[in-house]
Amino acid sequence: MLAVCRLSVAVFVASVLIFCSPAGRCQDDAVSNFSQVVHDYFMNYSESFSAAMIQHLGFCIDDPVMDWDGAFNFSADLGFVANCIKEINGDIRRRLCTAAEIKFYFSSFLINGGNSSFLRPNRNCNITTWVSGCEPGWACGAGEDQQVQLTDANNMPSRTQNCLPCCEGFFCPHGITCMIPCPLGAYCPRAMLDTSTGVCGPYKYQPPSGQANHSCGGADRWADVASSGELFCPAGYYCPSTIRKVSCSSGYYCRKGSTSQTRCFKKSSCKPNSVNQDITIFGVLLMVALSLILLIIYNFSGQILTSRDRRQAKSREAAAISARETVQAREKWKAAKDIAKKHAVELQTQLSRTFSRKHSVKSFGQDTSDVLPIHSKPSTSSNKEPSHVIQLVHSLEDEDDPDSSGGFNLQIGDKNIKKNMSKGKKIHTRSQIFKYAYGQIEKEKAMQQQTNNLTFSGVISMATDIERRTRPVIEIAFNDLTLTLKGSKKQLLKSVTGKLMPGRLAAVMGPSGAGKTTFLSALAGKTTGFDVSGSVLINGEVESIRSYKKIIGFVPQDDIVHGNLTVEENLWFSARCRLSADMSKADKVLVMERVIESLGLQPVRDSLVGTVEKRGISGGQRKRVNVGLEMVMEPSLLILDEPTSGLDSASSQLLLRALRREALEGVNICMVVHQPSYTLFKMFDDLVILAKGGLIVYLGAVKKVEEYFSDFGIVVPERVNPPDYFIDILEGILKLPGINVGELPLRWMLLNGYDVPPFMLQNLGAVETSGKADEANTSSGVTNEQPIAGELWTDTKNAIEHIREHIEQSLSKAKDLSNRRTPGVLQQYRLFLGRVGKQRLRDARIQGIDYLILCLAGVCLGTLAKVRDESFGAVGYTYTVIAVSLLCQIGALRSFSLDKLHYWRERASGMSSLAYFLSKDTIDQFNTLVKPVVYLSMFYFFNNPRSSILDNFIILVALVYCVTGIGYVFAICFQPGSAQLCSALLPVVLTLIATQQRDSKFLSNLCYTKWALEGFVLANAERYSGVWLITRCASLMKYGYNIHEWNLCIVVLVAYGLLSRCFAFICMVSFLRK
Repeated sequence: MLAVCRLSVAVFVASVLIFCSPAGRCQDDAVSNFSQVVHDYFMNYSESFSAAMIQHLGFCIDDPVMDWDGAFNFSADLGFVANCIKEINGDIRRRLCTAAEIKFYFSSFLINGGNSSFLRPNRNCNITTWVSGCEPGWACGAGEDQQVQLTDANNMPSRTQNCLPCCEGFFCPHGITCMIPCPLGAYCPRAMLDTSTGVCGPYKYQPPSGQANHSCGGADRWADVASSGELFCPAGYYCPSTIRKVSCSSGYYCRKGSTSQTRCFKKSSCKPNSVNQDITIFGVLLMVALSLILLIIYNFSGQILTSRDRRQAKSREAAAISARETVQAREKWKAAKDIAKKHAVELQTQLSRTFSRKHSVKSFGQDTSDVLPIHSKPSTSSNKEPSHVIQLVHSLEDEDDPDSSGGFNLQIGDKNIKKNMSKGKKIHTRSQIFKYAYGQIEKEKAMQQQTNNLTFSGVISMATDIERRTRPVIEIAFNDLTLTLKGSKKQLLKSVTGKLMPGRLAAVMGPSGAGKTTFLSALAGKTTGFDVSGSVLINGEVESIRSYKKIIGFVPQDDIVHGNLTVEENLWFSARCRLSADMSKADKVLVMERVIESLGLQPVRDSLVGTVEKRGISGGQRKRVNVGLEMVMEPSLLILDEPTSGLDSASSQLLLRALRREALEGVNICMVVHQPSYTLFKMFDDLVILAKGGLIVYLGAVKKVEEYFSDFGIVVPERVNPPDYFIDILEGILKLPGINVGELPLRWMLLNGYDVPPFMLQNLGAVETSGKADEANTSSGVTNEQPIAGELWTDTKNAIEHIREHIEQSLSKAKDLSNRRTPGVLQQYRLFLGRVGKQRLRDARIQGIDYLILCLAGVCLGTLAKVRDESFGAVGYTYTVIAVSLLCQIGALRSFSLDKLHYWRERASGMSSLAYFLSKDTIDQFNTLVKPVVYLSMFYFFNNPRSSILDNFIILVALVYCVTGIGYVFAICFQPGSAQLCSALLPVVLTLIATQQRDSKFLSNLCYTKWALEGFVLANAERYSGVWLITRCASLMKYGYNIHEWNLCIVVLVAYGLLSRCFAFICMVSFLRK
């Protein structure tokens, strides 16, 4: 087959030569046909060395056939081939490089990175043989007797005859004697000698000296744009063929190496010879459109929230007014009934007296036998009216029943609602829910006025309300409870014994350092890092207190409340997440409304709680909201750490009354208080007094505490608050004669028959205080000083042990004995999602600032860091990766760093950590999509790289997703200041490693910045073909990138984001509060 092809080509060439006249006139159709044959031969070169291209250049060649076709498919214009045939008299086949020579030329780029301008010695150009065709821009032909096989990829033919300048449209390298067509996008005219410099322009080679007949030839070299930029079609022009250069028209732009002109989006934006189009206006318009969309979303959602709150407030107010009017009407009706009953009784009395007198007159002097007949008749006729009066009185008495069907009853909505449902389970509309809730509250107030068993309005009577749910009771008994801090072996609680009963309100008091908060933490099961001895019994059984965490409320000393939510939203979220999932929405609203009413938060229920930057409700109201978060979940055990600190007397009294209401429902309440007033002091049922060192001084009824201390000679003077007096004595401020403060805990133990610990038995007869004895005892174990290395090792070991214990406690699942089924993970995820969405909408100003900074970064980098063709934009995209990583990581810190305290509190109460984390991450996906658009609206349209905006958007989305997960890790593991510093340094350090450590691929592959930068460069490099093919391979070889790994870059970035999120979640559930 090859022989036939060679014969046909020879015959065709002969025919061309026959038809050519001596004057050089040739048949144009024959020349064009031969040009097509030559082109077809050259296009078949890719089959000869496609395997070698894949082996050596697979990192930059996506498809050898396609890339070769993109560089050397001249079928649209073969004029330069026809001109060359005419110029060399049809001998072009003997001058074209074979596949072996082309491989020889391109293999030189793999040696020394393609920097050498000379080729290796070969058959035609070596030390012994150096013809004119070996010089740059010249070529020679093969002998007539030699067979030239253009597709031969192994043997290099001998070309040393008839050396001539290289034809236009071809380049002849220095060191070989054949011609290679210039690739598409190149401009290869005949060189002209510049007499001033002696250089053949526009190329950079010089004719050989001493050879007068050796003139400037054609192009000499095709390499990367930095080495042979003169071969590329200049910017502002386009080259439809390698010998034509056309100026760009108005309304079009032409990049360097273009084969055609590209239409601008707007003709007026591109003048003649434009290098690039100015599409900045489109970026501005996109940014404006995006801003309008965000403003519409923000305002629309804000209007929805506002209108919903207004409708809810109107429904609530209407329900409250309706309930109050119903109660007022009922009171008026009851008053009218009382008056009617009074008049009916008086009338009955008068009629009875009248008939009694008549009967006595008629019967006087008559026979006894006539009495009954005579008396029976009048009695029958005259008793008709008194009987009606009696019936009226009984009917009024029956109507006095609040549950009767007559009169004004507290019906909720229509009269059939309460009959057809149980506790609001069939109520769905907002108005019905509020009518139900406020109707019940007003009913409870009315029943409270009737029973008068409590002192606070709005508190129900448990004895008369048969619909009231009963809560499970929790009784806590502790025997010889001792807490020893690991490492230092310091005892914070010592031999604490006692019992806390349900339905009672207990106060824990003591001087500073007495272990009050530690005592509460031990009761709530929140102690880590301690060696616990003794026993704690729950309802008489040895059970973990964490088994009841769903019905245990713990109010921390700090007011941990979401400041960007309203009072009602904070309470409603806690109620929906922590109340039973079987409870209807109406009953949950009722519980919340009871708490708001009892805590006096009705005036500020729709006000934001406020933060440090934004003013909200007062400090006292915030403290009550902090307590209300635990009250709305209807706890059986409520523990409060200094809830009255910072409150005035009125607010404290209001809070105590609300807690009294909870205690009357069977709740076991224990709270730490400091210096309560006498009024507040008398509102407590029990009192726990701790001395310094964690010892019990008194645990019993409040009304008996003065009597107890008076037996020891401690009598409270008149007009002195008893708790202040006792604390001053325990603090050592007051020293009474004959009173040894250190003996008070011992006397309490002996009086109640508790086991006395050995260290207290040693001090039975001592005069010194137990505080000194305790200090001597606790310090006796650590008097031996350890070396610094030993102390460091001990502290490290204790810290690790502390973390391990905390992780075990977090991951361990205690048996649930609370008998309450709270909402599952999916339900809580939905609730968390709504809460986080509201918070982000109210913090939209901060989000707007983030977008503005990203927009400015896009403008600056798009203006200053231009995407250069030589590096495919690697420099500009490097700055993009750093800027986007830094800004998005810092923005992601706010998701978790500001809510750590809230998360710790909610997790301790039994809420789902997974739902909390996923809700935050889900809301952040909005930023994952919007921030790339904001940045690209400026960077892309100011820079206008060759890659598509879709490719850039996909890479930026993956990058933002990745760095957001890394930001989560920093926010959870570090303090805010350290997290911001790490977020600022990490992108810079990783980018330096990824761009400088090219020899260590393992280290650079660990950097997410390497994959992001590679994705940007590859998306840009794929748009360069034709004359840019060598430049593409050189750049990708320089950076160590692979053109087939664009999808891998996206996958790796997303994988980094997923792994960092998993690690962040593990850290979130494992790390403890310091």
